[in-house]
Amino acid sequence: MAATPIRILAFGDSLTAGYNLPPANAFPVRLEAALRAKGYQVQVLNAGVSGDTSAGGRSRLDWALADRPDYAIVELGANDALRGVDPKVTYANLDAILSTLEQRQVKTLLAGMYAPRNLGAPYVQSFDAIFPRLQAAHRVPLYPFFLDGVALHPELTLADGMHPNAAGVDIMVAGILPQVERLLGPPPGRTVAPQADRGRP
Repeated sequence: MAATPIRILAFGDSLTAGYNLPPANAFPVRLEAALRAKGYQVQVLNAGVSGDTSAGGRSRLDWALADRPDYAIVELGANDALRGVDPKVTYANLDAILSTLEQRQVKTLLAGMYAPRNLGAPYVQSFDAIFPRLQAAHRVPLYPFFLDGVALHPELTLADGMHPNAAGVDIMVAGILPQVERLLGPPPGRTVAPQADRGRP
């Protein structure tokens, strides 16, 4: 009998949902494939909603948790910055989300975001500080920038210059994968083959 797969909730906005991409190229699908290639029996649940803010995520979290995930990747805040939401409000919403996940015993990886630099230094500094503060307050692992390696690379984004294309999603998955592996621990049954005499008759 096959083992019950580990359930990972990918909880975010359009960057998670796979905005304007074929379903097979969405971040949760590509992350699941990468983890399975590493030997993990996982199911990555796509709980991304395009256009969602931290407030929207907070309001729908209980619904998303009906799937009873074992782990979560929380990726919210980009739309807050685009709308100029007060960073204090964004922090409070994400703080509540992480608190709920902790109460439900869902181990969580927080995916950070940076504010667009054209919003001015005071806003940028306040917004960018949200995620390290949350990491310290909740003692959760932080992947500092979800779009690392993709932002400002037009060949890796759609025509809007913001959302990743299929190649961009693969870059995002490769970047965050080591942190997800650390969150999960080694896959069951992983063994390390002895190095001595390998390949010799």
